[in-house]
Amino acid sequence: MNLMNLNLLIKNLPHRYPFRMIDTLVVLDPGKMAKAIKRISNDELFLKGNLKDYPLFPAILIIEALAQTGGIALLADKEEETPSAYLVRIDDIKFLKTIMVGDTLLLEAKIQKVFGKLAKVEVKAEREDEIVALGYLVLGF
Repeated sequence: MNLMNLNLLIKNLPHRYPFRMIDTLVVLDPGKMAKAIKRISNDELFLKGNLKDYPLFPAILIIEALAQTGGIALLADKEEETPSAYLVRIDDIKFLKTIMVGDTLLLEAKIQKVFGKLAKVEVKAEREDEIVALGYLVLGF
């Protein structure tokens, strides 16, 4: 899949600023896995007024970024014109490090099992080859 098609997948996410959590899609194996990039900048709306001297990227937004990455992996090979996925369940997510302004997250989502209209997705977020979050999500579609 070429870069233009990858970027089209991001544009087709139902999320818009400020809740689109993917900047760049870097790897896609449709129906199996995806890797994406999220750059944390000072301009993020949700960081305004959040611990002024220690601007942390909220952990729940790491989950959202991972869910969006998983949704792209899950739905990239679907026939519908505008398919969408939604977060159903958060399973055993561990946060190992904090994310700050200036960090870049590498988001990875691997589809483990599809059952009916649900999918179990193994997710991981890294910063400079250091795991910051990992676990499982269940997505509906």
